[in-house]
Amino acid sequence: MTWQPHITVATLVEDQGRFLFVEEFKAGQHVFNQPAGHLEPNETLAQAALRETLEETAWEVELTGLVGIYLYTAPSNGVTYQRICFAARPVRHRPELSLDSDIVRALWMTREQLLADPTRWRSELVPRCLDDYLAGPLHSLALLRD
Repeated sequence: MTWQPHITVATLVEDQGRFLFVEEFKAGQHVFNQPAGHLEPNETLAQAALRETLEETAWEVELTGLVGIYLYTAPSNGVTYQRICFAARPVRHRPELSLDSDIVRALWMTREQLLADPTRWRSELVPRCLDDYLAGPLHSLALLRD
């Protein structure tokens, strides 16, 4: 058996102290996550972040920096994920677009609203990325080498 980490991206979108989250239905439960997903073939990390955000929230965003790179092993299945978390600002909402099938809805929440119910986090990376973003520093997109 070959061990292989899964490369994922997440986008932390802020607008006036509120953050864009998705509510997903996973393992029989409604959970909150940043817009996030897997890197696809022939796609840059930035392209993946923009695509996933649009597909899951119907928001076009502009990437403004890198929050961090995270390594996470899911206790539920033992799969290891490498998450590259981007910061972004909202540009345009496209309500005519359909959201990905596993997304219940996109919603704007404050940090306090997210922290109010830890049982609804997709993983502990959700609040960790948010807190890392708020604590700073934000890293330059120039760190990426495609």
